[in-house]
Amino acid sequence: MKTQYYAASSLDGFIASPEHSLDWLLQFGDVEGTSYPEFIREVGALVMGSNTYEWILRHESRPDSTGATPWPYEQPAWVFSSRSLPAVPGADIRFVSGDVRPVHREMVAAAGGKNIWIVGGGELAGQFYDHGLLDELIIQVTSVTLGSGAPLLPRMIASPPLRLLSATIYGEAFAELRYAVPQPLSRGAGMRC
Repeated sequence: MKTQYYAASSLDGFIASPEHSLDWLLQFGDVEGTSYPEFIREVGALVMGSNTYEWILRHESRPDSTGATPWPYEQPAWVFSSRSLPAVPGADIRFVSGDVRPVHREMVAAAGGKNIWIVGGGELAGQFYDHGLLDELIIQVTSVTLGSGAPLLPRMIASPPLRLLSATIYGEAFAELRYAVPQPLSRGAGMRC
């Protein structure tokens, strides 16, 4: 079981534009030509921030429209938010706030030995890293730059550095980089929950 941050990033390190748009990413089409189908089969629970959740509601699920589609995930999902957000009928979504450590313990129990996916955003992934709960980064780097926006992972991770596990090319636009995340030197293995 691993806690993984799987995300797409612009070449200059942003996961969304300043307006929280993903148009720069969606121009590349379907995820079927990437590692996503294999990746999602190994996910037992997922977590996201409120901006990611609201983006999914607006662009994927659209529960308040005539073109509503089902929630895109079968796995239980935790959404970190400091405000009240609408639920999706029939979906296993749990709204939480505060410390990521007790939520991580709940997710591990619910995942049944499968992986935990940090869907987004970067600050939420950073909070898991801060507590020694992030095991792997899987980043699909795209062939665009945004100049500014929501950062991929707003943390300094330099000592020890990330360990590159693989680099894979998908089409003409994506390079997937997989990194093992070492424990920060100031934290021991006892930080894991």
